[in-house]
Amino acid sequence: MPRYLVTGCAGFIGSTLTDALLADGCEVVGVDAFTDYYDRSAKEAALAGARDHPAFTLLEHDLAAGPLAEEVLDGLDGIFHLAARPGVRASWGAGFEAYVSDNILATHTVADAAGARGLRLVFASSSSIYGDALAYPTLEDTPPSPISPYGVTKLACEHLLNAHARDSGLAHVALRYFTVYGPRQRPDMAFTRIVAAVVSGSEFEIYGDGSQSRDFTFVADAVAATITAMREAPAGATYNVGGGSEAALRDVVALVEELAGRSLNIRYGERAPGDVKRTLADTNRIRTALGWQPQTDLRAGLAAQLDAAGALAPSTG
Repeated sequence: MPRYLVTGCAGFIGSTLTDALLADGCEVVGVDAFTDYYDRSAKEAALAGARDHPAFTLLEHDLAAGPLAEEVLDGLDGIFHLAARPGVRASWGAGFEAYVSDNILATHTVADAAGARGLRLVFASSSSIYGDALAYPTLEDTPPSPISPYGVTKLACEHLLNAHARDSGLAHVALRYFTVYGPRQRPDMAFTRIVAAVVSGSEFEIYGDGSQSRDFTFVADAVAATITAMREAPAGATYNVGGGSEAALRDVVALVEELAGRSLNIRYGERAPGDVKRTLADTNRIRTALGWQPQTDLRAGLAAQLDAAGALAPSTG
């Protein structure tokens, strides 16, 4: 039975990855610090299924505060490093210190452990490292130019892993996720806030005019790419992971209204600092090298997220 460590196991993508690995017959050691970025109850709910699985072990630990115990690393076949402090808007000002700790320092701890043990490491990076990219679709070789402190920390983590590779021979793969969504999505993210507004009838605020567009990636597709990268990607590879479902935020709102069968109460606010205008991944590299491709388009993925929240109109179910 393969045995993997998943950092950030109680998060949105981490918990979905943990469930997928357990369903695939793997043993999973989950590590999470349960930081205060959002309410712990949401993370506990995301882990509920895994906690009942006999092949899952949970370790509550802050990776930035110290290394993992040696016995935690025994018998591992690899590490999925998803632990991070997410979000662009909160990374400015006084909040930046937490991003340095939870992203850069934590990644250094994990890289130290993986390099010393000769373990493969798959790292969850972000399309935020590109900033307002020079071209679309955006290739992995595009010069990075992050425009938020969050994006800066993610790029720093990629450079840090490359440094560890030179020093210890760390075998790592970096995956640049493009706007992952789906059931369990973080409460601060747009789709979750839209769905909550649908359910409650409350107001939904759009930052800016709604013309900003994203390459949206359904969480199951992101998880499939992550597992495939662990098993098949060459060491040192970097891949975009994008769903191929680019849409402007105002078009997403219209689609949600159609799927939910009700209108949203929209308010337009100021554009958020560090918010890029557009993302669109060129995924030819991962498609060619690993045979991965997204399976869920935006309509189907949004329907799944609405359905999980009990907000999908009966006629669209």
